Amino acid sequence: MAETGLRKWVKEKWVDIGAPKKNGKYQPCGRSKGSKRKYPKCVPLAKATRMSSSQKASAVKRKRAAGNPGGKPTNVKTFVKKK
Repeated sequence: MAETGLRKWVKEKWVDIGAPKKNGKYQPCGRSKGSKRKYPKCVPLAKATRMSSSQKASAVKRKRAAGNPGGKPTNVKTFVKKK
């Protein structure tokens, strides 16, 4: 039963919240090889539409600060837990 939830999650439309388009839409997740774009912060479209602009900015800022050591993508939590 848990597989169906995970499969559904993987098949969702993923978007890059770090590169919004001018019309309020988002670019698809990822970037092509050799692209000069910054590191993409990808979330499902449903989550992206529920996030405030400050939450998006915070997530993108933390993702870019983490960098890309070793050539592997770095995972950064989308939401920070308040202390």
